[in-house]
Amino acid sequence: MSLAAQSVTVTRDKTMLVRDVSLAVSPGTFLALLGPNGAGKTSLLRVLAGLEDPASGQVSYAGRTRSQIGRRAFGRSVAYLPQDGRVHWPLPVEEVVALGRLPHGGALVDAAVRRAMDAAEVTHLAKRSAGTLSGGERARVLLARALAVEAPILLADEPSATLDPLHQIEVMTLLRETARRGAVVVAVIHDLPAAARFCDRVALMKDGSLIAEGAPRQVLDEKRVAETFSVDVVRFEHAGESVVLPWSRHGSANSRQEASKHER
Repeated sequence: MSLAAQSVTVTRDKTMLVRDVSLAVSPGTFLALLGPNGAGKTSLLRVLAGLEDPASGQVSYAGRTRSQIGRRAFGRSVAYLPQDGRVHWPLPVEEVVALGRLPHGGALVDAAVRRAMDAAEVTHLAKRSAGTLSGGERARVLLARALAVEAPILLADEPSATLDPLHQIEVMTLLRETARRGAVVVAVIHDLPAAARFCDRVALMKDGSLIAEGAPRQVLDEKRVAETFSVDVVRFEHAGESVVLPWSRHGSANSRQEASKHER
């Protein structure tokens, strides 16, 4: 199922958060929404997830709108992982993950729930109360809940932000593999190295507008990153993959000299 936004504008309390953004994401693609704080990434993601209506423009899913798909079918088509990472009830972990099956007509611990828990590496937490989890454990449990939907579109807001380095790598790898199996995966990401390494495409936003969209190698060049994030970067290849590493404040004394020492 493809995902497309056409001329989407989002306003809240008369403030424009997203300005005339158009995107098209094909099945099998892992797209990063990348940009500084306040760029409009989360607001756009919520509209893509059907949680908010745009002030203008339209979002379509394989050419149909949310209302044309219908509420029940839409719940099976789009899975959403929020940023806040809260669990409101002291349920066992396996029951929290099983909530992802509600759009399919039930919340039983079925094979899809077990697959999701295995993928997110939380099976060993199955009987634990969600209220006893660490922040990183809770983030992986909520990812498992989103994966349990087995939706063709997965939208995630900062899915690796609270995780330790090992689980950051594993979650980003899992999202890339989910896309490789034919899903559309769109994630809000602040981590430039992770976006460059794991994502097929990057949509770079600033002040609510889409600045550039394309392959990470094309979008995350030194000039554009400096203009968007006010940082200079080091770029190099490692194990056949591109690395983009924030290095220093753009324009700081000797920043380019320092960065150039590490470029290979």
